[in-house]
Amino acid sequence: MGFFDKLVSAVKRNDSLICVGLDPDPARFPPSLRDEQSPILSFNRAIIDATQDLVCAYKPNIAFYEAEGLAGLEALRRSIEYVPAEIPVILDAKRGDIGSTARAYARAAFEVWGADAVTVNPYLGHDALLPFTEYEDKGLFLLCHTSNPGAADFQTLICSGRPLYEVVAERALDWGMSLVVGATYPEVLREIRDAAPEAWILVPGIGAQGGDLEAALQAGLNHEGHGLIINASRSIIYAPDPRAAALELRNRINQLRNSLPLTRPASPPPVTRELTLALHDLACVRFGEFTLVSGQRSPVYLDLRLLVSHPQLLSKVARAYAGILKRLTFDRLAPIPYAALPIGTAVSLEMGVPLVYPRKEIKEHGTGKGIEGHFQEGERVVVLDDLITTGGSKLRAIAPLEQAGLEVKDVVVLVDREQGGAEELAEMGYTLRSVLRLTEMLDILVEDGRITPGQQEEVTAFLAGGKGDA
Repeated sequence: MGFFDKLVSAVKRNDSLICVGLDPDPARFPPSLRDEQSPILSFNRAIIDATQDLVCAYKPNIAFYEAEGLAGLEALRRSIEYVPAEIPVILDAKRGDIGSTARAYARAAFEVWGADAVTVNPYLGHDALLPFTEYEDKGLFLLCHTSNPGAADFQTLICSGRPLYEVVAERALDWGMSLVVGATYPEVLREIRDAAPEAWILVPGIGAQGGDLEAALQAGLNHEGHGLIINASRSIIYAPDPRAAALELRNRINQLRNSLPLTRPASPPPVTRELTLALHDLACVRFGEFTLVSGQRSPVYLDLRLLVSHPQLLSKVARAYAGILKRLTFDRLAPIPYAALPIGTAVSLEMGVPLVYPRKEIKEHGTGKGIEGHFQEGERVVVLDDLITTGGSKLRAIAPLEQAGLEVKDVVVLVDREQGGAEELAEMGYTLRSVLRLTEMLDILVEDGRITPGQQEEVTAFLAGGKGDA
């Protein structure tokens, strides 16, 4: 099983959100362990034996093992091996570096030590994390807002008009990563949960660091009553009775889970709201009476070509596409001319992925080729476009790609007008994925007062019965 399958299974099986931190300090071991051949391994085994039916995960911090040299690292490896296979292990290593160094860190975490997930540092950017994402069944927890007092030195600095930790959380969602948010800052935890309603959040700071458990749960539980991994280390592993300490914490968490009101709805992600309002402000989404390519009269018109004149918004759009694309398997991008070419270029630069594109008109001079760019027969491409109404133009663009020997499985657009395009593509064996859905955008625009409920009803009725071609 992959990390998240293991995690969800353990949460349900043990009715627990507790993650026990395996942070051994030999100076605090009882005298009876000091004569053991591997005192760290013996200590960890005792903790695992006492708590394995009470936890959803274990989290060894690699620093405690490195501090003991080769013997400590060997104890780390054997401790992770000792954890029951159905319980995930999060290696707390806070890695983040570039190139071959990042690949080595990823290999060490997942292949050498055998962890199911690892904590990573966002400071060096996305390319420093890509080697970790190549292990598709593993989990990544991005440091967002930590539990220590010095977190405010950098994490709350204003970046583009908002705290840096908010930017980190947004990028983590774009990249499909989980988050680390300390329990000692429940107001931040609430902001992050509102921004990431479905994300799993690793929460250190309960116990010895003094985090308020009730405040953390009230701020961070999702609408289903989970979504948090509550880490406790010293308060459990150095307790006179570790099992009793773990059982008490689990019971307290569950009592609070059952008593706290779970009023937080599953709402659109902030990036959806942000993009919707920005597109409306730039007149990329307009309301009135417009004639479509098909000749139909429409009460709504989307002109996403305007993005080329707004590089900051185009960059955000590219990141939103990347958030979908990172979950797909492909070799190249294939934006459809002309509207999707600037979007495809921005996505290519954001992800470091090459692109090709089908020409609208076959060249009658030079090479006469219909596909621009370098590619190899048999490679898989993802088709990109700005929006979809019906699937006609997408199918016309896919045809020359497949004729050239490329494989197409997925089409990704910024806006799905929800007028049958997804169904038409599905009939031909292609999967449509969209950043935004028009009905969802209408809800946001009404809620924000940009359009009236009457305008929403008019567009909704049109979408239910109208067809165009895009």
